[in-house]
Amino acid sequence: MDTQIALLLVQDGITNGAIYALTALALVLVFAVTRIIFIPMGEYVAYGALTLASLQSGGVPPTLWLLVTLAALVALLDGVAAWRRGDARSIARILGLQALMPALCAAAVYAVEADKLPQPLQLLLTLALVVPLGPLIYRLAFEPVAEASVLLLLIVAVAVHMMMLGLGLFFFGAEGSRTPAFTPGALRLGAMSVPFQALWILGVALALIIALALFFERSIYGKALRATAMNRVGARLMGIPTQMAGKLTFAMAALIGTLCGVLISPLTTVYYDTGFLVGLKGFVGAIIGALVSYPVAALGAVLVGVLESFSSFFASAFKEVIVFTLIIPVLLWRSLRARAGTEEEG
Repeated sequence: MDTQIALLLVQDGITNGAIYALTALALVLVFAVTRIIFIPMGEYVAYGALTLASLQSGGVPPTLWLLVTLAALVALLDGVAAWRRGDARSIARILGLQALMPALCAAAVYAVEADKLPQPLQLLLTLALVVPLGPLIYRLAFEPVAEASVLLLLIVAVAVHMMMLGLGLFFFGAEGSRTPAFTPGALRLGAMSVPFQALWILGVALALIIALALFFERSIYGKALRATAMNRVGARLMGIPTQMAGKLTFAMAALIGTLCGVLISPLTTVYYDTGFLVGLKGFVGAIIGALVSYPVAALGAVLVGVLESFSSFFASAFKEVIVFTLIIPVLLWRSLRARAGTEEEG
């Protein structure tokens, strides 16, 4: 291997690692706030890419009908609960809020020719269709069992993953899709050629990480999420509604997943199940960070991307095995540290 090939592999690994880092951050965020190992994270990646491809082909994205159905179910459940409490004002507010977003999205899809819109507007419409699925799914699947054990929450997460995977196959079919690059061409750096889309991925990843840091440090909602992550009972006693924290966390995770999907779709063909592997590799990074440390999880995810890149060069048939084997020494090391800590306390 010469220097140029090594640099190309490092470039490819960092580009993939940026995507894995974003998914790892979302997984750590969801687990810290809700104690849910968010296995369906990868489905938002696939849904984002395939919804954008559907819009650009001139079709009506099937995710629109999923959004309408889930919003109607949430409105029904919340409306019945408000009716039982005798709160008529809440019924009108619930119906208005739950019906407004799907109605606006449906109107936008049918009122304009989405395939002729500028790409930034297509991206915004994709976000409007996919991101609300996060809090809606949390309300339907996780909120009723929010105080259950981590094991039960994991089982629910697996069920949601299987449901979204099957719906993805039903909605989009087994064939993959690819979208045009945000900026065609590549940047020449000596003997290297860096695609502009890779620069978009790195730029958006860096911007999202900075935005998340500012959100948690400066905004009242970010501080509420931090308080909930540190002590759920204490946060509830201080008046922070854990339902709001869960919905906001799932919305942020869905936003990150959707952005990852639209970022990678110009570089690789995305299938209905592509996001699962992306989410798993992000999960390896999150495990390196012990599902609590954002910086370590991000660095671990970049390491996963670089390891995957070099593995694909030296042993492409075993690259997935090599990447996922990385989790074994990490778990062994953390197990030994936990045991040593327990012995010292004893």
